Amino acid sequence: MSRTNFDTLLEAGCHFGHLKRKWNPSMAPYIFMERNGIHIIDLHKTVAKVDEAAEALKQIAKSGKKILFVATKKQAKQVVAEKALSVNMPYVIERWPGGMLTNFPTIRKAVKKMATIDKLTNDGTYSNLSKREILQISRQRAKLDKTLGSIADLTRLPSALFIVDVMKENIAVREANRLGIPVFAIVDTNSDPSDIDFVIPANDDATKSVEVIMDACCAAIQEGLEERKAEKVDMEAAGETAATKGKKRTAKARLDKSDEEAINAAKAAAFLKEDEEA
Repeated sequence: MSRTNFDTLLEAGCHFGHLKRKWNPSMAPYIFMERNGIHIIDLHKTVAKVDEAAEALKQIAKSGKKILFVATKKQAKQVVAEKALSVNMPYVIERWPGGMLTNFPTIRKAVKKMATIDKLTNDGTYSNLSKREILQISRQRAKLDKTLGSIADLTRLPSALFIVDVMKENIAVREANRLGIPVFAIVDTNSDPSDIDFVIPANDDATKSVEVIMDACCAAIQEGLEERKAEKVDMEAAGETAATKGKKRTAKARLDKSDEEAINAAKAAAFLKEDEEA
């Protein structure tokens, strides 16, 4: 069953591309026609690509790995933040921190700095500082939280990136390519899809367009998370069953040993009785 359908994408305006003067010839395989200077995206291909991407994202989530969502453009940032939070995935909706992937240890240090400030604030360490110093620390904490707060739980490199507007997020794409991290992206007609592993051809300027595609992909991610949870419960139940069976086998072994000892004792008693009668 398809994750989304033609009519839903049509209503969301996913088919509207950029003006002819802005279109990228590399997107030709995904373009249905050109009308009034605007390239129209083939939504049948969009449906197929959404399904393909959603299934891959589901498997990543099912394996317990993280997907980093990236969208710093005004039209998409709020939608992406809400959808990413709904499936407990990290996201970047402010400026992309250069070197976030290629220099990940430095980013982690900055995230840990936030945790350190919180700890020292809560235990009263900063209570003896001047108001000016406390204000400076608070501003630093707020600045870090704005850019890195949404990736605080990302303790290792993500297993995939989901990007809205590959032209605007070109640095993120390059870093992911360099590290061999798969890139999923909503790619408009003015973009080059050659560096994208999972291309979803669609309008990346319309909030509704982004929302419809995000809904389908995040629903798949949620399914993956639920299946992982169910499998974990089954494994734990299987482990308890195996442990119970092990205990039963041990108890049976003890009973068998006791029976054997009783039989041997009875045989010995009978032998001694025969010996006495003789």
